Amino acid sequence: MKLNVKLPTITLPKLPIPKASLSVLTILTLTLLGFFGYKTVTLGNSLANLQKEKNTLSEELSKTSNELSEIKNQDQVKINLELKANIKNIETTYSSAVNSYEELLKLKESTDDTEDLDELFTEALVLLSKQNYSSASATLSTLNKQIDEQQAKLTATVVAIPQNVPTSNAPPGSGYSRQQVSSDAGNFMVSLVAADLGSTKVIVDTASDGTCGDNCPVLPLATYVSRSGAYAGVNGTYFCPASYPSCAGKTNSFDLLVMNKNKTYFNSDNNVYSNNPAVVFGSGYIRFLTAASQWGRDTGIDGMLSNYPLLVFNSNVAFGGDDDPKKGSKGNRSFVANKGNTVYIGVVHSATVAESARALKALGMENALNLDDGGSTALWSGGYKVGPGRDLPNVILFVGK
Repeated sequence: MKLNVKLPTITLPKLPIPKASLSVLTILTLTLLGFFGYKTVTLGNSLANLQKEKNTLSEELSKTSNELSEIKNQDQVKINLELKANIKNIETTYSSAVNSYEELLKLKESTDDTEDLDELFTEALVLLSKQNYSSASATLSTLNKQIDEQQAKLTATVVAIPQNVPTSNAPPGSGYSRQQVSSDAGNFMVSLVAADLGSTKVIVDTASDGTCGDNCPVLPLATYVSRSGAYAGVNGTYFCPASYPSCAGKTNSFDLLVMNKNKTYFNSDNNVYSNNPAVVFGSGYIRFLTAASQWGRDTGIDGMLSNYPLLVFNSNVAFGGDDDPKKGSKGNRSFVANKGNTVYIGVVHSATVAESARALKALGMENALNLDDGGSTALWSGGYKVGPGRDLPNVILFVGK
């Protein structure tokens, strides 16, 4: 059986919206619209700023990219090579200037006629100050050539020996003498002081108390003579004068083996294997060595000194010359020598080192050692007989017993 049931229709009454509710809705809607409108304006401004920043960055990036491209297109190898060549040119030219200056100083030790050479050197310095290295180099080359020519003239020139200097190949037995000596290399004037070892003590005096590498003390020969109570003296070893630019960092230093009157050895470590000759002054004897390495560090002696070259050894000429232009030029040559038990200190005038060896051989010396010369040459015997020369770091002295 089918049951039909009809449900009743229910109609809800229309309820009126209160005016207060409309006001709230209106306010809410307007508030939301205002909020999103503000956000839209703010976002728009931010986007505009970002775009501006992007444009700025793009410009900077483009500029940097262009600079990078320019650097990439440069030949850095070429630039570095040019810079290296320029630095080398500067070093070479300045080194040449220093060498020329020192050669000029050495020439001045033999002659005062260097005015033209002084002007050339000044011209080279002016060019160097203007960084005109090629012209400075050319000027220095001209200067060096003229120095060599002047030196050659001096070497070839025989300086006239004063007529009042007696000719004798016999050395004095004692005291000071100046005489003309005849040798197979020519006639030479020799100034020398003789001392018998029975009555004279030979010592080495030094301005420094110990080994010195730079800015070392120096004294005039006369000061050494006075403070040691000596009656004669002569300059000592080679050293590096303060006037030479190449001596910067080692001014007035010497690197040869020396034992002074205080029994102090100088430069002992770097002379253990030295082939430079030496002379030893003992109590009543003198001994010449062909090499300093043959000597220990005996302090029982009165003094010892190494220098070079050995001029005469066992009555034979020991030095015939070498390729050193300084030894081959004419100049005053200091020496220490012996004949038997007599010690001699002195100077061979206007001679090369090889000529001084021949003159001393002709004078009858059994052994002789070359000392420093040029501007260092000084001989004292009751006053300066030669010199005074420059101040010295070490000397050989005769002191009465």
